[in-house]
Order: sequence, then C-alpha cells, then structure tokens
Amino acid sequence: FNTAVNHRLELRLPVCEICWLKDKINFKIIKHFENITWKKCAGPCTSGFRAGQRTFRASNWRFVCIRIIDNSYNYNRFRALTLSVAQDEMHLCLLSLLLLLMGGNGLCQQEEVCSKSVINTCNDCIRSGPYCVWCQQLNFTKAGEQEAARCDTRAQLIARGCKTKEIISPHNSQIINQDNPLSSSFKQQEAVQLRPQKISLKLRPGLSTKFNISFKRVQGYPVDLYYLMDLSYSMQDDLENVKGLGQRLFAALKNITAHAQIGFGAFVDKTVLPYTNTNEGKLRKPCDENYQQCQAAFGYRHVLSMTPREDDFRNEVNRQFISGNLDSPEGSLDAMIQAAVCGDKIGWRNSSTRLIVLTTDAGFHMAGDGKLAGILEPNDEKCHMDNNLYTKSSEMDYPSVGQLAMQLEKNNIQPIFAVTKNMETVYKQLSKMIPKSEVGVLSHDSNNVVQLIESAYNRLSSKVTVTHDNLPEKVKVVYTPICTNPGPARDSEGVCDNVHVGQEIAFEVTVTAHSCMENQSFTIRPLGIKETLTVSLSTNCECQCEDPSDSNHTHCNRKGGVSCGICSCHDGFVGQFCKCAIGDKDERTLQASCQRQNGTECEGRGDCVCGRCKCHTTESGKSYHGDFCECDDDHCEKFQNKLCGGNGECNCGKCDCNEGYEGSACQCKKSQRDCQTLNNTVCFGRGTCQCDHCQCKEGYQRPHCKLCLGCPDPCQTKQNCIECLGFDSGPFKKNCSLACSKTIFHMMVDQFTIATKQCQHKDSEGCWIKFKMDQLFGEEYSAEILKQRDCPEPPSVIAIIGGSIASVALIGIVLLMLIKMLIHMRDLKEFKKFEDEKKKSKWAKAENPLYQDATTTVANPTFTGE
Repeated sequence: FNTAVNHRLELRLPVCEICWLKDKINFKIIKHFENITWKKCAGPCTSGFRAGQRTFRASNWRFVCIRIIDNSYNYNRFRALTLSVAQDEMHLCLLSLLLLLMGGNGLCQQEEVCSKSVINTCNDCIRSGPYCVWCQQLNFTKAGEQEAARCDTRAQLIARGCKTKEIISPHNSQIINQDNPLSSSFKQQEAVQLRPQKISLKLRPGLSTKFNISFKRVQGYPVDLYYLMDLSYSMQDDLENVKGLGQRLFAALKNITAHAQIGFGAFVDKTVLPYTNTNEGKLRKPCDENYQQCQAAFGYRHVLSMTPREDDFRNEVNRQFISGNLDSPEGSLDAMIQAAVCGDKIGWRNSSTRLIVLTTDAGFHMAGDGKLAGILEPNDEKCHMDNNLYTKSSEMDYPSVGQLAMQLEKNNIQPIFAVTKNMETVYKQLSKMIPKSEVGVLSHDSNNVVQLIESAYNRLSSKVTVTHDNLPEKVKVVYTPICTNPGPARDSEGVCDNVHVGQEIAFEVTVTAHSCMENQSFTIRPLGIKETLTVSLSTNCECQCEDPSDSNHTHCNRKGGVSCGICSCHDGFVGQFCKCAIGDKDERTLQASCQRQNGTECEGRGDCVCGRCKCHTTESGKSYHGDFCECDDDHCEKFQNKLCGGNGECNCGKCDCNEGYEGSACQCKKSQRDCQTLNNTVCFGRGTCQCDHCQCKEGYQRPHCKLCLGCPDPCQTKQNCIECLGFDSGPFKKNCSLACSKTIFHMMVDQFTIATKQCQHKDSEGCWIKFKMDQLFGEEYSAEILKQRDCPEPPSVIAIIGGSIASVALIGIVLLMLIKMLIHMRDLKEFKKFEDEKKKSKWAKAENPLYQDATTTVANPTFTGE
C-alpha cells in the first residue's frame, strides 16, 4: 500500500482496485467477474473489521459499509466488508493492511474460466477444465444452438437462465481412513509420530484440495547407530582412540534415549590393482614392515551387529587392527550401501532412528572408477555379505552417489560424515546430494567424535523434512510448513527447522490432479522416519446426473431417453430430439454427407440432422449458412472499425458493396480519374482501377502500369512473329495470321521512326532482321521492320577444301621433320658416347689358353730312323 500527502491511498488486489480518500470512499472496479456487484449497505455498520477468523475493532472510526455480492464464487452466500475513514495517516496504513489480509482470504477471487474444446457430453465438459460445469436443464439450448452451450462457468450458466439445482459440478472430497493420535513418549510399542496415516481423495482434475498432516517427535524414540570406520593405514591413531570410545559414546546416546543400540563396521578398498598391492605377501600384510599388528587387505567387513551392550562394542573394536591400500580414495560408498541394504545382518530395528557414522580422512571412489581395474559390472544395490565380508567387492563397480542416496532414503538411514579438515569441502558437496545428512570435522586423532555425533544428531533431529514417493504422473503436491521456523512452500518437500522433541508441527498439503485417473496412490513421509501417510487418489471425471427413468421421454419425441439434459436416441433414430429416422442407412453415412472434403462435420458450426447440416447461430445472433455451414456474415474485412466500411453487406466472408463503392472492405467510392492515361486508356489495359488506383498485373509498375521491369524482353518473345510477319518465314510461317496478327501491328520501313531500342534477330535463313517495337494497349504492340535483311555471302567450298588439304599436308611434313630431327639427335648422342668409350679402352697381349693351332705334327711310332 502507499499513502500520499493528501491522505490518498491506493490498494491493488487481484480483482479490484480501491482508491481511498480522506472524506469519502471511491471504488473503481476492474471487473474480472461479470456477476460481482458493489452495493451500499442499507442498515447500520458494526464497529469492527473481520479478516478471516480475526475481528479488528476501533471505537473512534467513522464507518461506511459496502456489501460485495459475488455470485460467481458462491451463489448463495454474501460477503460484507466494513470500511472506515480514519483521522490520521497511521490509521490509513493500518486499514490498508487489514484490507490486504481480507484480500488474501478470498475477497477478490481468482477469475473462473472455462476453456472448452470439443464438448459433446457432460463428461467432456467436466474434463475440459476445473471451472467448467454442465446445465442439465431441459430446453436450455436455443434453436440452432449446439449442446456444447450447456458447458460454461457457473456464473455464465446462471446468467443465461440455468437453475442452480440443474447445474452438475463434481466437487472434491476427502475421507480420513486412519487417524491414530500422536504418541507422547516411546513405551516399547509402535510410536505414532505422524497423523493421519491413511487418507482417500476424490479430486476433480485441475481443482486443488488441501489437508493438514501433523508430526511430533516422540520423547525417547529408539536410536540405532552404526559406526563405519576407515581402517586404512593413515587412520592408525584414530583407531586407538575409537577403542576407548565405547563408554563415552553409550553415555551420549543414553542422554538422547534409553533405547539405543550400536553396531560397528570397517572398510578399506577393493583388493585389486591399482587400489591395493596384489602381491601375495602384501595382501596378507599391506602395512609397513615395522608395523606388526596389521590385518589382511579387505573391501568392507561387518564387525558387530546392533547391540545395546557396551562390553560387546568394546571387545569387538579392540580386536580390530589397521590395514592398508595404495591409492588415497577409499571404498566408503561400497561399505555404506552394503550397510544400508543388509538390514537383517546389521540389525536395524523397524521403529528407530537409523544413523550411519562414517569416519575417514580420505575421499571416496564412485561409479566408473572400477574401470581402472577392469571391473565393468554396475553395482546392483543388493546385499552380498558372506561371513560378514562383502563378497562382490572385486566383481562389481562402486555405487553412484544417486544409488547410495536412494538406498539411504529408502531404508530411512541418516548418514553423519565425520571427516578430517582437508576433506570437509568434499563431503559437504556429497551431503548436498544425500537428503538428511550432516558433516562434522574430526580432530587429528578423532578425539572429538562423540561431540561431533551429538551435534550432528541434534541438527538432523531438529530439522523435519516431509516429501513423497511414487507420485503418479500429472499429480502435483505442494507442502506449506506450519511451524515456528518454516521453509518456503515447495512442490518437492516441506521443511520445518529447529523443531524440539515433543513439539507438534503441521504441514498443509495441496494436491492437484491434472488428468483423470483411478485407484492411484502415493506416500508422504518425513525423511529418516519409517512412518508414512498413504494417500489414495481417484478423480471425478463422470457426471452424476439425475436423469428421468422414462426411456421414451416426450422431450426426445418418445424415441429415446434423457441423459444429463440431452437425448440419447434409440437405434434407428438420430438428431437433437431423435426426430430423424435413418432406417437402413448407416449413421456414419449420414455424417459423411455433412462433411466437406472429409473434414469436420458441418465445419464445427452446426449439427448433422438426417444427413443435412443444421447451422448454429453466431455470437451476433445471425446464422451460419451454406451446405456445410461454411459461411458466416460476421467475419468480413473492416474499414474504420465498420464491417465492410458500412458501405456493403458481408456475405460468406466477402463484402458485397453498395452501388458506387468498391474495395475489399467497400472502403472507397468508384472512380477512374487517377487511372486515366495520356492515350485515354485505363491503366494502359494492364491492370484494373480500384479505389481510383491502378492494380497492375504482375511485373507492371504503378502508377499506370506502363512499364514492366521484370517482364521478359519482347525482342526475344516476339522475334518469331516478326520473322513470319515481315518475311513469311520461320516457325510461325503456316499460322502467322492466327498467332501474331492480332497482337502485333507491323510496318515494313526503310528507316525507323519509333524511339525505342533496336532489336536484332537471326532468322531461320541465317539473315539478320532488325526491328523496333512499342507496346500499345494491354499486350498489343506496334512494330517497324527494316525491309533489307543483312544476309552474309556463303563461303567458297573449293577454298575451304584446298585450304584443309594444304593444312593437313603442311602439318604432316612438319611432324616428319620433327621426328627425323629427334632421331638424328639421339644417334649423335650415342655415337659420341661410343667414341668416348673407345678412347678409354686399353689392349693387353696374351695367349688365349683355349686357342689351338691349326697345324698338327704326328710322329710315326714305328719309324726307326733308318
């Protein structure tokens, strides 16, 4: 609100605008509802102002009373608003605040709109929008009016004469099926912290309903705490402190509840490379050589199931020794998801607050990291524990953060991450993705772990978050907290903070179904708490009409019964009142005859009665017309906001102008003064004169359609006609007079007299024809053709042949000479090479061992010399 110096105050509400003056009240109404009226009260005003459930009084105000009648919202109830004129600006501001409170409680209601689509029955109407209602009153529709007119808002139907008792409008309903009272303390039986426990809703699509749920944390509610510790080598000092932690930890839990249990588990990482050294000796003893008390490498081991005995916890933890691995991140997510899904082995109770305390000084591996070790099988989120060891550690990948968050939420487990300072940022980012989780910073030796658990538990227990599971499609749920420290209203969850034990809080739940559904359900529950509210949901999409029992009602010509105010005809009869007997004809055949080009029946503007369209009336009271109701007389072009300019009648979407008027909207008087050309034609015959302006044919330019810049060149388009008209040759020689003489008036001349561009065309005989053209009226031309054509002399055949032979001979001789020259040059080169080698050679004298002389001497062996 805003106050000015002159004590003028303006208050804007969703529907109305109120202007306040010092000595009088002036209301300016922006009408969103047609049936809202403002009247002055007849009787005296009371000395009070009521907003919702609160009454405000002031004895020194002068009162003026205004009554608001809102028939659109509640037709049988009146709301009265008392306004006053105060004496100072302070009272004006106070009064404005009260008006705002009143406006927030429904004084200015949201506008109700019925957005109708295709409406044939009452059920179609109810499903089309939350504010659509149906009038079942007989004879409600007028002659020619479609039955869809029965569907509208309540205010509109009442204004059109429908009786209130004849209006069909399904309402929302809710039934609380189970509502056990909240428990005040835990007494070894199932405590009730959430009410109600079961509720059934019957909703109309699009129309919201509200109900409240209450929650109270029970004093002494059981707590199950599972201590999950990192036993990698870097946590050696922390393990020694945890071994003496039992007494302090149990004492801290006893301060919270007398029904506390503790379990213990340990983890390191997967026993495969590159996470752990797979050398046989290193698998047995992964610690340093100097450290003797070292247990074999493992992924996750469950050590102690839930127990209320301190001695059991101390004894089992004292048996634990440190282990080791190679890389820095650990397999903490593997351990947490197994602790969540292996409930029977861990020992989680059904009715308890479940906590997992994870202590570590390192980061964590998550889904996808297993590929480094060749592990490709995704985590299946199932329990794989044998002899208290996680058996699928080396076969399945790490879980994703989403998988872990889902299983923790599903099993109502709240994690507390107790980590060292260097890991605080990492686990705070992880905590944002896991509902109902907390992060605390450990000291260097985990000495402060008990205080850390206490503070984290207090933060978790004081924050109540309500959400839902298994929400059906097209259902919206919004939570509005009703408590001392509420969070914002949201459609995913509702939050109340700083809630003490035994303090009762509430949430307003708004449920909206946006489509029809049957026998659906979802659950609403506080995170970390087992108890749930089961919401059964169905919708009201059917009309419950009070129909007459007579199956041969007089309203339906005794050929059918009445269903929600409209006739349901017997077989063989159709029509609004069952007056059409179709006999042997099929009803689809009759409907097809009412469809134009297989389109909508009667264009959606009428009803098909006995195979003919019976057209509806338009909004102006006129009727659609035409064989298929395709015409109406309300949608012609307007001029000066008048249909057909007020100078004609609208006929089937086009204006029929009165005598002396023309134009698409009859917007101008008939005249051709500005369309006349110098040669006393209208638009040169290349356009029409409309509204004293030339409407030229395509390509021709205004104002008088004389030039055509985009038209084809007549020198090209008319050249065949010029040839046949001037020289009786060319393609049009045989029908020249028929094709050309009516559009071209030609003259044979020695010199041109027309001042246009000269055209030149080569005819079929190879001669050049020169001519000029001038466009006359329309597509008629005058042409001047030079008598003398330019025909070039024919070429000499003998010269061409002789020249060709000589050219060939010359080319041949040249080629031979080139070849001869190339061969000669190659021979010279080879001879020169031979001479060079000859000069370099040196001859040596020697006898050939293979040589035999041609003369052979033979001695007679018997010759004695005598």
